[in-house]
Amino acid sequence: MLMMDDIIRDGHPTLRKVATEVSMPPSEEDEKILNSLLEYVINSQNPEIAAEYGLRPGIGLAAPQINVSKRMIAVHLHDNKDNLYSYALFNPKIISHSVEKAYLQSGEGCLSVDENIPGYVPRFARVTVKGTTIEGKEIKLRLRGLPAICFQHEIDHLNGVMFYDYIDKQDPFKPIEGAIEIER
Repeated sequence: MLMMDDIIRDGHPTLRKVATEVSMPPSEEDEKILNSLLEYVINSQNPEIAAEYGLRPGIGLAAPQINVSKRMIAVHLHDNKDNLYSYALFNPKIISHSVEKAYLQSGEGCLSVDENIPGYVPRFARVTVKGTTIEGKEIKLRLRGLPAICFQHEIDHLNGVMFYDYIDKQDPFKPIEGAIEIER
């Protein structure tokens, strides 16, 4: 089981690297890593388990965050209609996105960033993501709202990009022209 100590923190060089593709079919080791990412986000949202093991709650985790520079992410969250998005994907990529932007009203956080970095993070309002599940099935997901933002955040980790790279340094809460405000 992954613990907070397994998650590398801001400033670690792996977080700024572009992660490598996972060759298909994945190795047993890669499957194990991907499963552990999903297990962490699920466990971190369970108040008893999180308290017992000192886990910070998260809705997504990428392999580079545990110092594995490979293209793997896990997300586990509900959208505003209470639909569950629980995915562990190899080689996820955004294959299309809206022109329209969106941002989280509360700003974004990250398990690799200990301090709160306030500000709006402009994202695409809608994205289509393609990836391969742990079972080896290619899937395509059309996402909007919080799931779209979460997937963009995690895929950024695979490209060495941190959420705060997008925040306007001069005016962190500058309104984003024509963007949809999303409540968490």
